[in-house]
Amino acid sequence: MTPDIAPPWTGRFPRNDIVSLLDINRRFNLAESTAKDLTLGELLDIAGLDQMRTLRLGYSSSEGLASLREAVGERSGVAADCVLTTTGTALGLALLALEVCRPGDEVVLVTPCFPPSRDVMVGCGASIVEVRLAFADGYRADAECIAAALSERTRLVCIASPQNPNGVQTPVPVLQQILRHMADRAPQALLFVDETYREATYGDTPAIPSAAALDPRVLTGSSVSKAHGAPGLRCGWLTVHDAALKARLTIAKMNLVISGSTLDEALAAALLRQSDQVLQPRRQLLTAALALVRHWQQAHRDTLDWVAPDAGALCCMRLRPEVFDDAAVARFWALLPQRQLQLADGRWFGEDLRTFRLGFGYLPITELEPALQALGQAMASARAAR
Repeated sequence: MTPDIAPPWTGRFPRNDIVSLLDINRRFNLAESTAKDLTLGELLDIAGLDQMRTLRLGYSSSEGLASLREAVGERSGVAADCVLTTTGTALGLALLALEVCRPGDEVVLVTPCFPPSRDVMVGCGASIVEVRLAFADGYRADAECIAAALSERTRLVCIASPQNPNGVQTPVPVLQQILRHMADRAPQALLFVDETYREATYGDTPAIPSAAALDPRVLTGSSVSKAHGAPGLRCGWLTVHDAALKARLTIAKMNLVISGSTLDEALAAALLRQSDQVLQPRRQLLTAALALVRHWQQAHRDTLDWVAPDAGALCCMRLRPEVFDDAAVARFWALLPQRQLQLADGRWFGEDLRTFRLGFGYLPITELEPALQALGQAMASARAAR
């Protein structure tokens, strides 16, 4: 009897197993990169139930609900006219891939990155020129390396700040250097900065300013999914200075989804208007969670390296090669389901199997500590087995 063989993948978009995060949620879920989920009751307390009762559930406008675009503009430092709402940051990526790039055009992509940042560009026919950042260098972006990847065919340069999967930010001076190189080497290119984790800071540390107002060539994307803990709203946005490009993106959006959800956008607008009320307690929780992770990593520093994040509920860790051979790495991953553990595989982001993203904001603090203990036990068992 011949074994079952999976048919070759023939989809337009590359397959990535990060899709499993939508369907699997083990007790010790250290794979998610969101903060604690906001509940509908908490959000209605902010928005006001009476106000929501009278909301008419017709189509939103093509550019998005005016109150949401105004709130985004205020937080991003741009006019509301520069804001286009999207179904999460993911739709924003798709709109850019469709309208900024044509077959043969190049996208300079700074990696490791959120998988759709690459895959949607591939699916839409753009050629990817990858600039790989290194774990050993703390995933710090280098403007000169990005400059070397630019050409007259470059139409888009994509970078996240903070990055997914590691939470490392790119300072404004580095973005300015990139823009200067673009002017010389890729005069038709735009710079897209994914700011999804920008406001997920720790303690009283203020969020870095949005790059939206940095330069007319800069586009930014974000959402209420991560820092605000409301991915179920499926509400994000792009900031776009070029009115002609924004009009093209708006038409593309209309053809794909008609408009955003009126309910989602109204709730998101209310959430952003009362953002500090939501963000401040979450920042305190992230601070406590990060301290636990830091302490745990120090206790395992002989077997595990990490890159400490600048922001976000996520970080990257790597099993030391001198401690874990390939067989031990395979055993480690095989042990995780048995211990009700879930991690984000580094291969999802363009890294290797030794590297994983650890999310520390999703679990309650009371569950994070036993989750880390279980992770340490899995590492020990993987090393001990022969």
